[in-house]
Amino acid sequence: MSRLEREFGCDRIEEARWEQVKRDYIGLLIDHKQPECAETFFNSVSCKILHRTYFHNRCLFVRPAASTEHIDADPPSYRSYYPRQHGLRPALVDIVLDFRLNTRFADFRRDVRNVVGAFRARFPRPLRLEANHQIQVLSSLFFRNRTAYIVGRVINGYHLWPFVVPIKHDDQGRLYFDALLIDPDDIALLFSANRAYFLVDMEVPSAYVKFLHGMVPVRTEAELYTMVGLQKQGKTLFFRDFLHHLKHSTDQFIPAPGIKGLVMAVFTLPSYPYVFKVIRDNIAPSKDTTPERVKEKYFLVKHHDRVGRMADTLEYSDVAFPRARFAPELTAELKALAPSAIEEDGDAIIVRHLYIERRMTPLNLFLEKATPGQRERAMRDYGDALRQLAAVNIFAGDLLFKNFGVTRFGRVVFYDYDEIDYVTDCRFRRIPPTPPGYDEMSNEVWYPVGPKDIFPEEFETFLLTDPAVRKDFVAHHADLLDAEWWQSVQATLSGGALPEVLSYPERIRFGAPASAR
Repeated sequence: MSRLEREFGCDRIEEARWEQVKRDYIGLLIDHKQPECAETFFNSVSCKILHRTYFHNRCLFVRPAASTEHIDADPPSYRSYYPRQHGLRPALVDIVLDFRLNTRFADFRRDVRNVVGAFRARFPRPLRLEANHQIQVLSSLFFRNRTAYIVGRVINGYHLWPFVVPIKHDDQGRLYFDALLIDPDDIALLFSANRAYFLVDMEVPSAYVKFLHGMVPVRTEAELYTMVGLQKQGKTLFFRDFLHHLKHSTDQFIPAPGIKGLVMAVFTLPSYPYVFKVIRDNIAPSKDTTPERVKEKYFLVKHHDRVGRMADTLEYSDVAFPRARFAPELTAELKALAPSAIEEDGDAIIVRHLYIERRMTPLNLFLEKATPGQRERAMRDYGDALRQLAAVNIFAGDLLFKNFGVTRFGRVVFYDYDEIDYVTDCRFRRIPPTPPGYDEMSNEVWYPVGPKDIFPEEFETFLLTDPAVRKDFVAHHADLLDAEWWQSVQATLSGGALPEVLSYPERIRFGAPASAR
């Protein structure tokens, strides 16, 4: 990058010269194992060097120039096993042996028995085995936090069933199988963008993404690239999908429904399942933050364990939107709230910096129309979200329902990060008793309050104003209204312990060995 700037400079690079650079670069992609990632790298360099007016197909890879189909990997991206020949148990043994794990299993016979039993419970006998009956398993393990995952699929004739087997360590450092994920919803939640990305060793990423897309069709290829740690490529594919959608739709961008934020201006395209967030120039004084600090909070979330409870974001600069697709009220709102982030350039409106998140139903709007059963489940999950975030040292800060969303899977997820903080940096307190003679009509509190002071008992006053909502929350999470619960979490975290929040339901676990409890 520095060499290009030194030898050519941004104002000295001609468009025709950069087009020739791109053509020569394409020739290098013919035998490349990761051509899509190489194209994304070229785009990143180009966007740093070129003026924005050159951001078009002749100078960038707006569309892929090299196919990712049938790229050979050595060893192959997935291996196939045939239970009809020797049985399911020997096939499972071979699958594990082929990973060449250095650490021993605590009780491998027990683990194989657990997996076989779970498979047979999912496929009750008699199961007619077709001629094409095989198990296909990706050649590399997937790593996240303290768990490794075997990822594969069972094929029987024209039917396909994805599965995932988590591998964990017990207290002696030995391995054991913890569960079998075979329900599509459980697997979809495992591959959720609201969780930390996986670490995967892949020679041909496109083959892994294609395999995963067949397992989890509800996830886009852009999301899957991001989840296996290739976020730049995920952003490239997302933007290609976005441009394609704009070409095949006519609706307008509008302000996002719901309560207006004090930090962000948020807009959406009704036909597209995402929201676009721009930091306001003048943030409300009550928020006590700055645009720079807001960016730091979003950076923190991006690199923190999100435990399935914080929405992932895609961050872009200099995004050109067609001016004709912006509703007049949206253009007026952005000019009023974030004028420094907006530039009008011919038929385009340029947004200099924005975050993009998958659209969810704000929890406050969800509760307005929820049935009693839906409300009870939502409040239980809302409290679970606070607990799980606290377990990984995150305090959401602003706990208002408008800052949480309900996903298509019915999970409550946090998405407003301007006030998040580490639990260990907060000071959770009880409100001191009222002193004698205190005037209850006074607007002044009788105790000092510091910038990091949190009074959990106030949550009930400010959050649980609806009696039915309060009843459902207190039934499951009354301890969250007590400073002692938060102080106990702080003590656990300060002692160096970091409880693990599982990426799959507790109900499907085989039962951890005694040494792992």
